[in-house]
Amino acid sequence: MSSPSDPAVGGDAPRGQLWHGRFASGPAAELVEFTESLSYDQRLLFSDIACSKAHVRGLHRAALLSEDELGQILGALDTVEMEYRDGSLGFVASDEDVHTAIERRVTELVGAVGGKLHTGRSRNDQVATAFRHYLLTAIDVTAARVIELAEVLAARADEAGTGPGATYLPGYTHLQQAQPVLLAHHLLAHGWALLRDLDRLADCRRRVDVSPLGAGALAGSSLPLDPAETAAAAGFSATFENSLDATSDRDFVAESLFVLTMIGLHLSRMGEEVVLWTSSEFGFAVLDDAYATGSSMLPQKKNPDIAELARGKSGRLIGDLTGFLATMKSLPLAYNRDLQEDKEPLFDALDTVRLGLGAMAGMYRSIRFDAERMAASADSPYGSATDLAELLVADGLPFRDAHAVVGELVRRSIESTIPLAELVAAEPRLGERGVALLAPGASVRNRATPGSAGPEAVERQRERFEDRLSALRSEWSG
Repeated sequence: MSSPSDPAVGGDAPRGQLWHGRFASGPAAELVEFTESLSYDQRLLFSDIACSKAHVRGLHRAALLSEDELGQILGALDTVEMEYRDGSLGFVASDEDVHTAIERRVTELVGAVGGKLHTGRSRNDQVATAFRHYLLTAIDVTAARVIELAEVLAARADEAGTGPGATYLPGYTHLQQAQPVLLAHHLLAHGWALLRDLDRLADCRRRVDVSPLGAGALAGSSLPLDPAETAAAAGFSATFENSLDATSDRDFVAESLFVLTMIGLHLSRMGEEVVLWTSSEFGFAVLDDAYATGSSMLPQKKNPDIAELARGKSGRLIGDLTGFLATMKSLPLAYNRDLQEDKEPLFDALDTVRLGLGAMAGMYRSIRFDAERMAASADSPYGSATDLAELLVADGLPFRDAHAVVGELVRRSIESTIPLAELVAAEPRLGERGVALLAPGASVRNRATPGSAGPEAVERQRERFEDRLSALRSEWSG
């Protein structure tokens, strides 16, 4: 199989590029090597064939292909697909991209009639259509992985519980202990972020689902084509409104990159917590052996590599997004070859997020949470300071005054090493009522507002989460 960057190109005669008729000699090897995209756009082959089949059927409807010619081209496209699947499809040096390779092979199979495959279309609208077609499936695959991880988080939240004996841990702000929260509440917080990702994917997918086929190079065609029929035959829900926009629009790439980057950022935040929680300093969780690695030098180590790479690869995703935005920032209408740079960052982002979602789902499915260690850390009396202040507020004291009273008690406890409970018991406005709020688990049970970290609120939240997840599951499976 020849590489598209083989130096056997150039010289006095054109070598089969789609545009060779305008030129008296073939392209320089350096041009081919610098401009080729076959090395990475082969993954568009199945989408290009599907869209090409819809296109040639449109040509047949327009009486531009006979029934026999249609059958020959469709059969040749089937053969190309089969050859690619079984690894027998060969590429040659003049195959600039997968689209050229397909047409070249079709022509080899059926002769001159293969030259009619490109009737009424340009590579500009052809590439954009195949790319969108591929991306629709890739978004669906990504959404399925997001749903899987959300389901894992929901299942682990159910295991953590909301009733007596439920697992709870310190909640943090500024990475400082703030107030205790149920573990179920914490896991569902990540779950809601993933559901927003699914919303964004669905919204993005709607704008991807537009066929540019029929826009030609930039101005459409004089042939009697029907872009709407061709779009429907290729599986698209809509077709373009403006041919200039159709061939140059890559908003859908930038938007997809943004959505994927947001998913990556959510995985990064989850990963950072796993890194912290599995450290000996926290000790809140232990990774399953199948989802951890060891050290080549330190026998005692159990490293959270998945979590660390989820964190690290988020920078790569940000780079994919910002790099492509820079490419797009000043392109005039319509098509420019700069747009060839749309695929590698998006392919990279799709692969990175797909693999990351799967790895994180496995890690969260198998991780063991240390409920005792979490509770021991969460039961610090200082985590109930806000409860003490709110008790005074319920008695009519302005919150700022209540804050100052409790803040003074906390300061005195820390500086004197006198247990906070003793100081609270001696404070007439708090007394035993305040001491009761310092009991293990009392602060968590005290949360009652909708959406809060208390048992009843989390139970209701879990029901709402399942309802929303179920609706999204149905939406994506449909």
